[in-house]
Amino acid sequence: MRKRTVIALISALFLACLLAACGQEEANNSSEGAADSNGDHASIEIGMLKLTSSAPLFIALEKGYFEEEGIDAQASWFEAAQPIAVATAGGDVDVGATGITASLYNMVAGGEELVIVADKGREQEGYSSTALLVHSDSDIETIEDLKDKKVGITQTGSTFHYMAGRLLEEHGLTSADVELVPVNSIPGLMETLQSKQVDAVLLNEPNITMVLDEGYGKVIKQVGDVIDYQTSGIFFSKSFAGDTETATKFLKAYAKATQYYYDAVLTKENGEIVPGENYDEVIQIIAEYTDQEPAVIERGLPYMDRDGKLLASDIQTQIDWYAKEELIGAPVDADKIVNTNLLDQALKELE
Repeated sequence: MRKRTVIALISALFLACLLAACGQEEANNSSEGAADSNGDHASIEIGMLKLTSSAPLFIALEKGYFEEEGIDAQASWFEAAQPIAVATAGGDVDVGATGITASLYNMVAGGEELVIVADKGREQEGYSSTALLVHSDSDIETIEDLKDKKVGITQTGSTFHYMAGRLLEEHGLTSADVELVPVNSIPGLMETLQSKQVDAVLLNEPNITMVLDEGYGKVIKQVGDVIDYQTSGIFFSKSFAGDTETATKFLKAYAKATQYYYDAVLTKENGEIVPGENYDEVIQIIAEYTDQEPAVIERGLPYMDRDGKLLASDIQTQIDWYAKEELIGAPVDADKIVNTNLLDQALKELE
């Protein structure tokens, strides 16, 4: 009797151990399955503004290009450009999409680390993006006529400041030859032009067309017809740029979206822009993400390279100009903040 009891206890113990082992294996398999299903999808946070120049990002999100590359991309919306650069450098977001300003270069000069990897909008000859305007009844006809005049810009060190300075220099003047008047906002520029508080302003689309339609302004010069200028870019945090596999996948999705955008709204025939096959779809996507009417979107479609390629040589040009104007506190080497290799690799994999 005692022998049978011992054998029964041993058998029960063996069975319990066997069941426990099976359960553990099942749990491990389940855990590995979850890792397999989630491990291929990297979670990426993108800091951006609700601007038309973010169109390729909107397209990539809407059409699932990021998902196709195994990326769970989430938009983090900001109200101004500078906080995006700060968040990207600090690693609070993985990717930043915004304007390239003196503030950004000062961050880098101060030891913050990020890299500019792709185009997000530029001034290009033959495309209306940003222009110098004067009041409709002004006798100013050329940039040379601006000497001793008041020129409205958004802020000191902004892209508008840079464009004003470069336009002046390309026409034999300097910033010292005019009074630059910061008014802090685009609506402020339009108001000061209409009320004649300044003699000229820099404005971008669709605001240029709005001013012309309302009849109180006229265009003196399109910026892109004078200088090539990389106004905005896609930035990567240091850690995200270091993950070359995921960073390349992100840029594959982004490049597909820039190609889709370009073919839809920027192609030309006989020197004139003609709507592409997916024009209406792209306009609708941008309108939904920016909370604007499609008719407004159609007035201000910024130029960008079809493949999303950065105008890398312009970055050092910008740095040198801001340094000359004493708007950057320390020297910055463009090679340390520009990385075109990741996009080159992404485009190669898309071929």
